[in-house]
Amino acid sequence: MSDLEDKLRGWTGLSSATEQEKQERTERMIREAVKEHPAFDGVDLDAFAKGSYANNTNVKTDSDVDIAVQCGEAAYWDEATTGAHPPSGSYAGIWTPARLRSELKAALEAKFPGQVDSSGSTAFRIYASSARVDADVVPCFDFRYYFSSSSYREGTKVFKKDASSAPDLRLCVLVRPTFRQ
Repeated sequence: MSDLEDKLRGWTGLSSATEQEKQERTERMIREAVKEHPAFDGVDLDAFAKGSYANNTNVKTDSDVDIAVQCGEAAYWDEATTGAHPPSGSYAGIWTPARLRSELKAALEAKFPGQVDSSGSTAFRIYASSARVDADVVPCFDFRYYFSSSSYREGTKVFKKDASSAPDLRLCVLVRPTFRQ
């Protein structure tokens, strides 16, 4: 076996117990930040791991944790064909993409003072400490893609913070896809 193959095998192995502990601590602390933030009291929010960490496909010793904070107060949708979505009224609540981003930023900064980078267009970056790994936290909303009025796929809808940076603001990423029929 070549040196390169040995190196690749080492990178793709499971996280060490210490690294896994840091990843789990990072995820737990982000969930705590959301739970402890007063503006989120009584709000339908779900914080969950996604990406390589959640799928256990991360690169050993070079892994961060990706967390989605999904708001169920407003649901977005799209349809495969016109008329596939059942008729509904417009959302009139307070949980807009800008409000969710603003409150999530405040929650993260309260939990991780001086360690939150909000300069990215989509995710918040939380820098590692000796007890945690880096994390990317993405604010998102419930999303359904309708094939017909009774058949749809669920996922999440992510908005970039700068509307001008995305010509199509329906940046749908199916994170926890489920299929209903």
